[in-house]
Amino acid sequence: MNATATIAPGHETGAAPQHLVALQRANAVRLARAELKRRIGTGEITVGRVVLSTPWEAASMTVADLLMSQKRWGRTRCKKFLATIPLTETKTVGALTERQRHAVAEALGETAAPVQRDAAHLHREERLAA
Repeated sequence: MNATATIAPGHETGAAPQHLVALQRANAVRLARAELKRRIGTGEITVGRVVLSTPWEAASMTVADLLMSQKRWGRTRCKKFLATIPLTETKTVGALTERQRHAVAEALGETAAPVQRDAAHLHREERLAA
């Protein structure tokens, strides 16, 4: 048999292999989510505000995970809360409809006023998207 191999475009120039790029991206997402959860836990930002604004780091998080990052919110309280909307625990924040977003925010006591994104948040998004 005669087998030949070719080098994928980009590898000959010293670009990082795809699996390393994916690991870097996953690590960036984990760090951003940890920071978001810390901000929610300290009360710096509310879950209602996050649901309404849907920052990139929260888009693929489940609603349950986001709710449980609040102080005194466990699985039972989260299940009961989501049953009143109604939403499943596995629904991601990014997959919520506008009606569902407003229902969650309203049930958490958040007003549906337009959400302003701060300059630091936008800068983080741009940096990670590059």
